[in-house]
Amino acid sequence: PGSSELEGQYGLKQPPDIYPLFENALRSKLGLNMSQHRQRMGNLFTKFTEVAADNPYAWFPTERSADELTTVTPTNRMISFPYPKYLNAVLNTEQAAGMIICSVSKAKAMGIPKDKWVYWWGGAHSQEKAWWASERPSFTECPSMKDTHMSALNNAGVGVQDMDYFDFYSCFPIAVQMACEMMDIKIDDGRGFTVTGGLPYAGGPASAYTLHSVAEMVTKLRSHGESKGLVTGNGWYLTKHSATVLSSTPPESTPNDGLIDNLPSAEMQTSPSVVNPEASGPGVIEAYTVSYDREGKPARGIVLGKTENGSRFLANTPDSVDFLESFVAEEQVGAKGDLSVQDGMVRFKP
Repeated sequence: PGSSELEGQYGLKQPPDIYPLFENALRSKLGLNMSQHRQRMGNLFTKFTEVAADNPYAWFPTERSADELTTVTPTNRMISFPYPKYLNAVLNTEQAAGMIICSVSKAKAMGIPKDKWVYWWGGAHSQEKAWWASERPSFTECPSMKDTHMSALNNAGVGVQDMDYFDFYSCFPIAVQMACEMMDIKIDDGRGFTVTGGLPYAGGPASAYTLHSVAEMVTKLRSHGESKGLVTGNGWYLTKHSATVLSSTPPESTPNDGLIDNLPSAEMQTSPSVVNPEASGPGVIEAYTVSYDREGKPARGIVLGKTENGSRFLANTPDSVDFLESFVAEEQVGAKGDLSVQDGMVRFKP
């Protein structure tokens, strides 16, 4: 399971419920206000829509402006703050992709032209030690993502600067931003971060989206000689990570797979921050979201944070519409409140 029974009790059951926790936490870390943050998300994903618009296989081949992506309307209702519909992944698609992998000798024997050959240079995969999203030691870092992506590059004998193309797993804006954070890449890097158009626009059947992104990367590399590309994958809630390096030219040495010895996460917190199911007293918010109903009304506030003694809490807020509307109008990361147990559930009152 991707989420725990405890998380489900508080409303953290699906990707649209959980990814916003990381998004809101990162906004606070970057020091952005609400308007700046919406613009950042819109600027990032409008470029994805441009790629999708030119992709004949895209589920939604429609170019949209940054404002169109982030402005709440009847057709772009809020799902979970801060993500309106257009910033959410599309998983229910009727799509398929496939590939054939063979050795050089087999390719020669089959008479496949060399200009069709694309080579695997190296890769890696791992998962966060804190499996449950509510127990991540930090909501603005993914240690195993950093380990995986940097190990893949190291195994391929290349660096970020050597990549001509990227396709970062893109279920929500935070997935792409987190990859940039962990790899120290600027969010406006001119190379872009997708070759398909991404999950919200090109679409893809959940984690099998990476089959599509690898296939499209192969097409891209075939048409651009002596180029390299990095494709990444993500499972559950920034929980499982994978990365692979491909090139239209053969590698100089035997490709490697697996994590490197000197992990970049060595200086990062990785152990779970276990939730106290009976937290009470003063608390400070680390991450939060508000989920909305299908009519576009806020329905449930969900907060995670630390108690006075440093333990992790998971709680719901008051659920009146007026309260929730005011709650999302201002930054809540760092906000203080009181925790109490009511009917077996922890409640947070600012």
